[in-house]
Amino acid sequence: MPLDAFTPSTPLTFGVELELQLVNLSDFNLTAASPDLMHLLERKPFPGNVTPEITESMIEINSSVHTSYGPLLAELTEIRDTLVAASDTLNIGIAGGGTHPFQHWSDQRISAKPRYEYLSQLYGYLAKQFTVFGQHVHIGCANGDDAMYLLHALNRYLPHFIALSASSPFVQGHDSLFESARLNSVFAFPMSGRAPFTLSWQEFTDVYFAKMERTNIIKSMKDFYWDLRPKPEFGTIELRVCDTPLTVERAAALAAYLQALCHHLLERKDEAPAEDDYLVYNYNRFQACRFGLDGSITHPKTYDSIVIRDDILATLERMLPHAEALGSVEALQHLAAAARGGSDAAILRRHAEREGSVEGMVNAAIGHFRGDRSA
Repeated sequence: MPLDAFTPSTPLTFGVELELQLVNLSDFNLTAASPDLMHLLERKPFPGNVTPEITESMIEINSSVHTSYGPLLAELTEIRDTLVAASDTLNIGIAGGGTHPFQHWSDQRISAKPRYEYLSQLYGYLAKQFTVFGQHVHIGCANGDDAMYLLHALNRYLPHFIALSASSPFVQGHDSLFESARLNSVFAFPMSGRAPFTLSWQEFTDVYFAKMERTNIIKSMKDFYWDLRPKPEFGTIELRVCDTPLTVERAAALAAYLQALCHHLLERKDEAPAEDDYLVYNYNRFQACRFGLDGSITHPKTYDSIVIRDDILATLERMLPHAEALGSVEALQHLAAAARGGSDAAILRRHAEREGSVEGMVNAAIGHFRGDRSA
């Protein structure tokens, strides 16, 4: 069936989704606790929403739709506090981070939901390997053409979000040497990567999507695992490259940064996005995943080489007038401090060294999520 028309939404409204780890406090491995946690949460009203994820050792929290940073952070904090209280009742831990450092995919159980069971049948072991944890950010768009414009204009900045959220250095008990190893699991899926280049919603739906639907590979937008994808039923674009940060403060700040960038890009003062911008896209994305803030990216227009940390700090400075208009200066200051001080991946590596084990690192991540400033 044809793709639904793009449902207009209030421009620059935003919301956040966070995938979180459920941890056994005895051995600090993942635990299949989402059914028990969901049952307990049914009796605890709180804003937003919590849902099961593809395996039973994961949950996803969804914020409400917001217009500004402060209320989003307040809501994420309230959801966090509700989850922490419920996890204490069940004697489990909840943590951010893009990967659990030593879980094995074969130990995971697929959640009892028709779509997840379908994905397990389709993708085999990749479905269980998808026990990785990301942050998604939705930005409201007035129409489909604005959505496609932002989708491609943002490609220049995606390494910023990878580097600023990077929190998945360990895989299967070993340091991967990546800042964000999580994205390597996402890249294994055939419909990952980036959207085809078009700035017209009608061309995207009537030509590209119509062709893909005829292949019988694609049935809905959910079948695309792109780094950025349109969500016509919500009237948004969805950023999907971020690891789940260790704290809700970082998650809210990343969302506010994306909002500020979109505020700037919709003024259309920058050179318009073009197909050739993607010549450097995969290289830049790899640099951000592998080296994080220390990576070097190539500017898609000038081909200048830029250290990601320097590019982030310069861009945050340029976005300050937009942040002032949107009420998110504090969020950009938070990210500037993170860019100078180091990523969550660096924090996790320090914990692993200090505690002498990956189990100790997981325990520290649980403390960070709880808001324990001493963690």
